Amino acid sequence: MARRVLLVDDNSGFRKAARQLLERHGFAVVAEAETGAGAVERALEHRPDLVLLDVQLPDIDGFEVAERLSRLDLPLEVILTSTLGGTDFGALVERSSALGFVPKGELSAAAVEALLTSAR
Repeated sequence: MARRVLLVDDNSGFRKAARQLLERHGFAVVAEAETGAGAVERALEHRPDLVLLDVQLPDIDGFEVAERLSRLDLPLEVILTSTLGGTDFGALVERSSALGFVPKGELSAAAVEALLTSAR
């Protein structure tokens, strides 16, 4: 069964590209959100297995959104992403409830699968 994904990014072009990439590799994108508040709403509504979450959102930063998602009674995983590199966020990524971080420029199904596999 395909892993169900929620894409959270304020850039519609990135959401479109990420959707195409993930769906081409067997993921099922079930919803999208442009804001952190929208991410929590869509997660409750669509119950994804995975949330691909931009760190820099217009309302709430991705680290706080990840924490809010972790408090929901849902079996979901979160992967953070940004145009900036993971080192730009230092220990924030490590301290977050997310599985890890993938720079937008390096997003691939293999990178997502590697993080998912390392969590098992």
